[in-house]
Amino acid sequence: MSFAGPFPDVRIPDAGLHEFLFTGLSPADRRRVALTAAESGEQLTYASLVASIDAFARELAAAGVGAGDVVALLHPNAPAFAVGFHGIIRSGAIVTTINVLATGPEIAKQLTAAKAMLLVTSRAFLPQAEEAVRSAGLDKAAIVLLDGERPAYDPSGHPVAVDTRLEPAERIAVLPFSSGTTSEPKGVMLTHRNLVANVTQIAPLLDLRANDVVLAVLPFFHIYGMTVLMNSALAARSRIVTMTRFDLTGFLETVQRHRVTYVFIAPPVAVALAKHPLVDDYNLSSLRMMVSGAAPLEEELGTTVSKRLSVPVVQGFGMTELSPVSHLVPTADGGASIAGRRAPIAASGWPVPNTVNKLVNPATGAEIGVPADGLSEPGELWVRGPNVMAGYLGNADATAETVDADGFLHTGDLARVDSTGCVYIVDRIKELIKYKGYQVPPAELEALLLTHPAIADAAVIGIPDADGEEIPKAFVVTADETLTAHEVMTFVAAQVAPYKKVRAVAFLTAIPKSPAGKILRKNLRNPIG
Repeated sequence: MSFAGPFPDVRIPDAGLHEFLFTGLSPADRRRVALTAAESGEQLTYASLVASIDAFARELAAAGVGAGDVVALLHPNAPAFAVGFHGIIRSGAIVTTINVLATGPEIAKQLTAAKAMLLVTSRAFLPQAEEAVRSAGLDKAAIVLLDGERPAYDPSGHPVAVDTRLEPAERIAVLPFSSGTTSEPKGVMLTHRNLVANVTQIAPLLDLRANDVVLAVLPFFHIYGMTVLMNSALAARSRIVTMTRFDLTGFLETVQRHRVTYVFIAPPVAVALAKHPLVDDYNLSSLRMMVSGAAPLEEELGTTVSKRLSVPVVQGFGMTELSPVSHLVPTADGGASIAGRRAPIAASGWPVPNTVNKLVNPATGAEIGVPADGLSEPGELWVRGPNVMAGYLGNADATAETVDADGFLHTGDLARVDSTGCVYIVDRIKELIKYKGYQVPPAELEALLLTHPAIADAAVIGIPDADGEEIPKAFVVTADETLTAHEVMTFVAAQVAPYKKVRAVAFLTAIPKSPAGKILRKNLRNPIG
């Protein structure tokens, strides 16, 4: 039995992302500050943002970028990210965003997979950018620096030419990469309609306002930061204050100095806010709302943060393939009640407007209905709506495995639903390890470990550390008994982004596998005997 949320459907504009966000700015909106860099104080008004986007789109066009081309963006949170991202979109091209922690080889892999023709970045990332373009077979001229010299912007110049032959539902806008349980990441094709739809779907639930000051510490290169922070706040004409990275002192100082009203976090930030004594030294009274996503937030942790900061805390759920938000607790009135009950902090939320859900028993395929009372049994969560991706780049088989013939995307997450249609994520069916909001595919680490001459076999699972954070743990069969855990961790750390590092190691005589050769991870989590 399918079910929907209690919210009325919304009208989704038939427009491209740039047109949707920036057409029809009022004189008052044009004067508003759109983005402020916490570190440098650099500011862009909405008028200067649009002018900069147009200028960068012209620059890309002069470099030969056109409709359907792919341009990569490697840049931390800053006003320049919005210029680069929306300049690429404005030019008619597709933007593939890259994790700023990625190494040169990891960047090169994404450039190659996406068939990117340019890499837009900043001087701080030149070493890995140059290594990546060489490895990907691109010329050094393929690097475009956002903090380099810009061609002078001529406001009387010709308008940016955009190919309008494709409809928003057909034209791909962004190509983020989401790794599955295989070692090869998959490019997620999200259309202009996907992104416009998701901003429109969540707008009445987020209740972002033009007078809100939104702290953007979660990365824009990730779909959470891209849609929920950057694009949703721009659509609401809010002011975004960017931070290039999270550190607790900087976070607290920024909230206090800029009188931040609205914060999006992931659970590791909640841990710091709940436990660190430094929090009490700052005036955080400007905060009116805190939304957590990217990984499940425990009820006790969320409650502690809410009480300590005197701010409502609500949660949402989504995934890259859903643009990303599929479930959200409304933020109005500190988490609006539905059918007479207020959602607990642990709730992932109700289905967003214009979507339909199913819960399906992953073992039997039987559909699980909404209960009359209490919580349903767990089932795999399926979602259908205008925010469902167009598919995986060049991977029709993976697309067909994820999105069925009826348009339901199979999330790979176990969930329960209550009598009001509110969804609670229980556990992941897929084997991805989520470390500090990032996704770490075990197979990628296993393949890397097997390149070590002293390692005969390996498996990786996620385990909780002392703070409840999920970390990668490697189980290693060694061909050399002198190999140490430290050597294993150092070997991996030298070749991957920091969030992918193996942080615990155990040595075994054999990796448990099925007759077909599949690693039996459940035996590693719950060893027998």
